[in-house]
Amino acid sequence: MRISAVVGSALCALTLGGCANMSPSQQRLLSGGAIGTGAGVGVTLITGGCIACGAVVGGVIGAGAGYVIDMIEK
Repeated sequence: MRISAVVGSALCALTLGGCANMSPSQQRLLSGGAIGTGAGVGVTLITGGCIACGAVVGGVIGAGAGYVIDMIEK
């Protein structure tokens, strides 16, 4: 079960990474969210917590970080 969650998260990240017609702001938000989701899943797998909760929290934090980085770049 845990391995399938990691594989599913990686598959989603790779699939979303193929979006080519996006603005730089959208790309930063999406990549931040994808990286955050992967990190959240990884941490919850290690700590034994709720995988879905870790994915959601990691995704939100990652997307927020992508937004902040975009604002700093502008």
